[in-house]
Amino acid sequence: MPITKHPKTTEPLWKEWDYKAQKKGVHNTVYSVNGDQYTGEWNNNKKNGKGTMQWKKSRTIYDGDWKDDRRCGFGTYSVRDGTGFRKIYSGGWKNDKRHGYGTNFYSANEYYEGEWYADQRSGWGRMYYADGAVYEGEWYDDKRNGDGMLRLANENRYEGEWKNGKKHGKGNFFYLDKGQVYSGVWVEDIPKCGSMEDFGREGAPSPTTYPLPECKLQDLKTVLKETEESFLDDQQ
Repeated sequence: MPITKHPKTTEPLWKEWDYKAQKKGVHNTVYSVNGDQYTGEWNNNKKNGKGTMQWKKSRTIYDGDWKDDRRCGFGTYSVRDGTGFRKIYSGGWKNDKRHGYGTNFYSANEYYEGEWYADQRSGWGRMYYADGAVYEGEWYDDKRNGDGMLRLANENRYEGEWKNGKKHGKGNFFYLDKGQVYSGVWVEDIPKCGSMEDFGREGAPSPTTYPLPECKLQDLKTVLKETEESFLDDQQ
């Protein structure tokens, strides 16, 4: 009677060892040879879920969500400062970059809160500057782009259009310290065509010596509108 040999159903030992070596689930701290360390969840031998990563060389730490070894979801990024950590960014992440809504601290008194896209300020956001100025409005490519309002520390403010971080297009600048307002067209932060009028001059802290004289030009609004439109057409 012939003897039938059945093939082995067990996996080779090296596969078993490789499987056991893979990181999955919640682990205690895992140290890298360069001094970096990670504590948190794993899946398929990659950081997935909640976890905390510390980078030795940059002295930084990230605590939050991970997906396939990348920061993805919500998390906080900080840098070591003395005996503790100073928060740099807290908010959304995608593919290891700031993405979604979040707050970035540039210094103790300068920070941005708003929307991000691929590590750049894009969408709606509010920026608090170290000199006391505040910008609130649209951003694109990490610069003020679109409609927005910039309020200076002395309460003077600009409301209007922006391009590449500069006043560009139609906008109004309120000189509240002098009691005047300029309305018109701007090109790269420079007023090019518009009108200047008194605005709240009676309550201004440093009003001009004399009020602005009335312009006697016939049909002033039509002339100004046509001039502004012509100037804007030349900029396109």
